[in-house]
Amino acid sequence: MPIVKSPYKAPFWAIGPHIQTVIPAELAKPPKVDYRREIWDTPDGDVVAVDWAPSEHLPENAPVLLHLHGLEGSSHSKYALATMDACVKRGVRGLVFNYRSCGGLDNKKVRSYTAADDAEWDWVLQKLKTQYPNSKIYAFGVSLGANNLLHWLGTRKEKARELVNAVVAVSAPMDLVDGFKRLHQGFSRLYELNFIFPLRKKAFEKLRRFPGCFDDSELHSIWSMEKYDDVITARINNFKNGHEYYQYCSSKPLLKYIRVPTLVIHALNDPIVGGDWVPTADEVSEDVVLEYSKDGGHCGFPIGRFPGSLGYLPSRTLDFCLQH
Repeated sequence: MPIVKSPYKAPFWAIGPHIQTVIPAELAKPPKVDYRREIWDTPDGDVVAVDWAPSEHLPENAPVLLHLHGLEGSSHSKYALATMDACVKRGVRGLVFNYRSCGGLDNKKVRSYTAADDAEWDWVLQKLKTQYPNSKIYAFGVSLGANNLLHWLGTRKEKARELVNAVVAVSAPMDLVDGFKRLHQGFSRLYELNFIFPLRKKAFEKLRRFPGCFDDSELHSIWSMEKYDDVITARINNFKNGHEYYQYCSSKPLLKYIRVPTLVIHALNDPIVGGDWVPTADEVSEDVVLEYSKDGGHCGFPIGRFPGSLGYLPSRTLDFCLQH
């Protein structure tokens, strides 16, 4: 069955979606990971930073796990550190792909990263497959990264099997049109502002480097993700407007075309992208497992004593991937 019962149980102190989201992100202590950084030149003349977890002790055919972070995240996001630490402990070669302009490296192009950059993942996964031809390749995305993976899987259909063996997608905004409406409501507005401040800063820097790439006067009035994506994201990534961008990037309509074993983990109380629009079993292929939990928040899923451990998602991810 495409829908399975989630094993996640929130600890007694983690009451409600905001505590389950904020406490892991702000107070949980992440493990230390001694990354090895590589700078990759993209096919279109840009640059990205890729951070590898320690893997010198691994055999050449060790499985590989590619991690895609969320909006304005990086390899130093706490969930990324927890995932890479779990990879080291379980004999998996882990790497975090920092999106263009993320991870402390400015990109060279006007364009930015998006919620569905299929050509980017063609290139990255093919590069990994070429580098490790005898290894199984897995991918794990959270939030924006999760939607990117689901969109790529849905558009590439059977071809995706040539490059990846299994995928886990957590807290994905699969319906960008309806999902982001939650950001404008109540306490969730604070999450939206938390995204907007760094994005605005990047946009002003982008405008300084590339004068005229978008309207300076409009930038000053941007205080919502919807406005930001309409004025900036859509325009510098060749979309007509924000609505067209959201429609194109939403992965939900493509889930029925996925042909790679895929686990979708989503908390129904997610305070950022919501949970009342999540796909049903009829809307996904037989290769997609839907694992919905009552609790968990957005990319939170804390376990253990306060302020909680970040171990649940990395453990669940590796358990699923290593079966395939």
